[in-house]
Amino acid sequence: MGFPMAGERIQIHSYKHNGCIHRVWEETVVLKGTKNLVIGGNDRTTVTESDGRTWITREPAICYFHAHYWFNIIGMLREDGIYYYCNISSPFIWDKEALKYIDYDLDVKVFPDMTYILLDEDEYQRHKQEMKYPEVIDHILKKNLDHLLLWIRQRKGPFAPDFIDSWYEQYLLQQL
Repeated sequence: MGFPMAGERIQIHSYKHNGCIHRVWEETVVLKGTKNLVIGGNDRTTVTESDGRTWITREPAICYFHAHYWFNIIGMLREDGIYYYCNISSPFIWDKEALKYIDYDLDVKVFPDMTYILLDEDEYQRHKQEMKYPEVIDHILKKNLDHLLLWIRQRKGPFAPDFIDSWYEQYLLQQL
């Protein structure tokens, strides 16, 4: 399957556990691509929802995807600081069409002061029943949520000081 290379412009496809498309980001610039990690940047990219509605992102974002962790992280650069939106999800795959993952509903929103809130627990419980998430998936997701929260508290990975700013500089250089 390979992996997307730095400088490539790719789509990101989010699916639900039942295989239905959830959301598509039209264009993200790959800043780093390896078999285990993809870091990308985008700004004002078109997003298409499963019902066909579209919207455009409001601010620059750095996206972090890992092949071994069941979450992905989006750092959004706003005037009052960096906000993070973290999706509990399957690890990514790359199939030359797009970077793809399964969205498992639970999200963590992190504020510039590194406080955070867990979102969509009700949606997770509903979809767990409707789509019959296996117990092993439920266990993996909860374990990875704990791992993600540890990263936030310890300011590791994309939550480390200057991580998002440094990759945003790389993104701006790609735009020249």
